[in-house]
Amino acid sequence: MTTAVYESDPSSVHAAGRRVAQFADQIFTHLPRADQRRWAGAYLLGLLAVEGRKSVRSLAAAVTDSPTASQSMHRFVNASPWEWQPARAELARWVEQRLRPTAWTVGTAVVPKRGNQSCGVHRRFDPAHGRTVNCQVGMGLFLAEGRCQIPVDWHLHLPGEWADERLRSRARIPDGVRPVPDWVHVLAFADSLAASLSTPLPLVTDLRCFDQGERLLHGLRRRGHDFLVAVPENLPVVLPLPGRNPRGSDVAPLVSARRFLNAHGEAARTVLATSHGGVTGAKRVLTAVVGLPHGSYAQRFCRLFAEYPADGRGTSALWLTSLMQQPLDELTELAGAHAWTPGAVRRMEGGFGLQDFEGRSYPGWHRHVTLVSAASAYSRLADAEPAPTTHPALRTASPGGPLPLRPQGGPLGLPAPRR
Repeated sequence: MTTAVYESDPSSVHAAGRRVAQFADQIFTHLPRADQRRWAGAYLLGLLAVEGRKSVRSLAAAVTDSPTASQSMHRFVNASPWEWQPARAELARWVEQRLRPTAWTVGTAVVPKRGNQSCGVHRRFDPAHGRTVNCQVGMGLFLAEGRCQIPVDWHLHLPGEWADERLRSRARIPDGVRPVPDWVHVLAFADSLAASLSTPLPLVTDLRCFDQGERLLHGLRRRGHDFLVAVPENLPVVLPLPGRNPRGSDVAPLVSARRFLNAHGEAARTVLATSHGGVTGAKRVLTAVVGLPHGSYAQRFCRLFAEYPADGRGTSALWLTSLMQQPLDELTELAGAHAWTPGAVRRMEGGFGLQDFEGRSYPGWHRHVTLVSAASAYSRLADAEPAPTTHPALRTASPGGPLPLRPQGGPLGLPAPRR
């Protein structure tokens, strides 16, 4: 449920408008024109104020009496030429200051669509609905600190048929954007996040959810990005032999991760950990250092572990991590981060209008989800105190005047974005 910013007290309404305007000035500081930044603030304020479906008409009506505002707001998102990636990088830094994230995760949003005109639309089976749906699929990058997870970047999945130039021209898809597997999107997330944040964070996800998950794993290793991932039981690993020549280590026999852990795992130990279901209790942890085939010698060594109930019953997912020095209790708690991501996606869908984009273009979709992510971040973290940082790209919000609000009875007074 989104947090409405309107209250009966007019001074509270104006104060809310000022705060949102200042936030918009910071996140969208790269926009070259003041009217664009004010439309960004108006869109954010509408997303925060409107309950239920967030159409452009309802967003505009929430902040102004102007009869042309909805058309102007639609043009701001769909036609006004502005880049969304600088805003997302600024949002990531803003969230990092206030959330103090410990990891990042990846969430998938399935957006049902009618017809075949929207960018990236295709038919696929949706496990949440238990049937095949006509939809768009967005992949989101979430900064996570336990249950609190905030989206800061998005990719729109394009199936193979969207390589067709007629479809691409109609949806205004940039030339450099092509249909790629999901794991390629995740690597791009990792690279962009590393450039935005002052402190590197590990990816926590379930590798079994991706086609060609091993390629994602190898890509993370090659790029030097830390990870903590659930892996298939048959993931091939090797016994690490530090004294062996790097080339010679490739001749070591491959064995499945589960079999390796059962044969070479350290004696089971008990740690107090927060399980993936959010329940704190004693867990038996079996762990081993493994080698991974392929790649440079320095990238080979990872920790493989599995946690079990203290009574020894049942099985558990296998986890693989590059965080070799992290204590086991911290690793088992960190592994639970990905379990909260589906709930964060549902919150975006139900509370912030992730599924309510009315346009059909690739740029329009990306601008909409950028604004939705900013609204979500503001709702959760606006009152959080920012941590001191020396990151050169961090800026403080510039002071701004109040954003005129509809509850005061006057029009918004925003000029229409130029075409």
